Amino acid sequence: MASAIHPVWQRHPGLVWSNRRADDTVRIRAALSRPRFDLLLDLAVAFGLGRLVEEWAVLETEGTPETRRAAPSVARILRNIEEGFRRADTGY
Repeated sequence: MASAIHPVWQRHPGLVWSNRRADDTVRIRAALSRPRFDLLLDLAVAFGLGRLVEEWAVLETEGTPETRRAAPSVARILRNIEEGFRRADTGY
């Protein structure tokens, strides 16, 4: 039996348009490969920042040209999300 698609993907339907049944891992990695702040923030809220960091580590290990191209943006976005979460947690 196929697992249900997480509701966050309804807000980002075109991410893996060729495979509407793609699992969360495939979709998260696609989002990290084409980073946009709003999308990665939605995913961090839905799946946790740790999940994004884990999936990014896998992509970095693969070392594709797409990953190398996205690396500076992903690092900046994840750092900013982490800082935002920290500030929200501390009330700062």
